[in-house]
Amino acid sequence: MTPSAWRDGGRGETIRYTVADSPLGPLLVAATAKGICRLTFDEDEGALKRRFPNAIILADEGAIADLVEGALAAINTPHSAPELPIDVRGTAFQEAVWRELRRIPCGETRSYAAIAAAVGQPAAVRAVGTANGSNPVAVLVPCHRVIRSDGSLGGYAGGLDRKRKLLDAEGAGVQPTFGI
Repeated sequence: MTPSAWRDGGRGETIRYTVADSPLGPLLVAATAKGICRLTFDEDEGALKRRFPNAIILADEGAIADLVEGALAAINTPHSAPELPIDVRGTAFQEAVWRELRRIPCGETRSYAAIAAAVGQPAAVRAVGTANGSNPVAVLVPCHRVIRSDGSLGGYAGGLDRKRKLLDAEGAGVQPTFGI
């Protein structure tokens, strides 16, 4: 999706979606021809239409089955999950944070402060939290791997129970491993 289409609610885009059963509850998987544009828990077609009001939204009939399978693998077997194409846009800062999140190895965590330092803005800890929370493709951009400097979980759009389960599946638990 082009940055202008993203900003304009998906204008000119066709987005296919499905809601899959996952071990962590209903998982919305939505994709353009370029990749997954929305991956989140507890959302449905209505939420997708609100996010992309100018896109053509279609219930999937199998075209994105491989992406759905890969997204479920990222939850079920995170150490052997496939690399999936994503199609997301944000501000330059958000995209820098999301790139850094994708660099966190499976089974490790980073603090918000470590992410801020890694993107060259060590004072922007709160802004990192905001960018982390606005991540449109949970699990694939592993925002669940970011924790507070004191080792506590902090927040997670899908709920702290899901964040804990994702970290446990990766073998990370809740103890930080602050390497960069």
